[in-house]
Amino acid sequence: MKYYIASCVFTSRHPELSRKIMDYIQERGDLEIIRCCVMHYREKDFTDMMPESFRDFWASLPSGAEFMPGDIVYSLCHNCTAIIDEWKEGVETRSLWEYIDRDPSFVFPDFKNEEMYVQDCWRAYDKKEEQLAVRSLMKKMNIAVLETENNFEHTDFCGNSLYRPAPPRNLKLAPKRFVENAQGLFKEHTLEQQKDLMKSYAAKFNGKKVVSYCHYCEEGLLLGEADACHIAQLLFEKENRL
Repeated sequence: MKYYIASCVFTSRHPELSRKIMDYIQERGDLEIIRCCVMHYREKDFTDMMPESFRDFWASLPSGAEFMPGDIVYSLCHNCTAIIDEWKEGVETRSLWEYIDRDPSFVFPDFKNEEMYVQDCWRAYDKKEEQLAVRSLMKKMNIAVLETENNFEHTDFCGNSLYRPAPPRNLKLAPKRFVENAQGLFKEHTLEQQKDLMKSYAAKFNGKKVVSYCHYCEEGLLLGEADACHIAQLLFEKENRL
């Protein structure tokens, strides 16, 4: 089986955008759409976060799936990817961006060679295929890609999410990523401390647009008042399709 995880967190933050992505996946017809990597994970909590008009649709989707060896799971949530990688032996994970990059029929907006930084994510520091797919998509949108100093496997950024405790589920189901390889991270900081850290980080971009492919990176960049967006916004939001 092949699946697409719509992501509880991403969808709660970008419900209309997530619906557009799901519409695209449904039109393609080769992936089963599910909500999360873990069956019945905080179903009511996340459903209640959705706009009222969206809740019935969200509730109609399967909460998850019993992944089996040989399955392929596409996602835009790095928590889900890490959990499946560590928890489900024989299941292959890929990013949504790799899926789109391999779609010869996808119609890309044209950003007319505008310069934008790409922000790599600590949660995906070892996902080279995803990192390359993001850059490929940006180039297909006619974006002049600018690199940060700490990019690809050297990235140590995941917004302000690294400055607050990690969800207990992540620690339990993906301990290599979120415990063993996260020494010194996920320490409690006040919101003001988080804002100061993000503002200091965002200042390096000198007002240029920054493109993330992680909702936590996006959250931190916006908290730091960077001119930031999620790559899904560039790909799917109508105002970008001129």
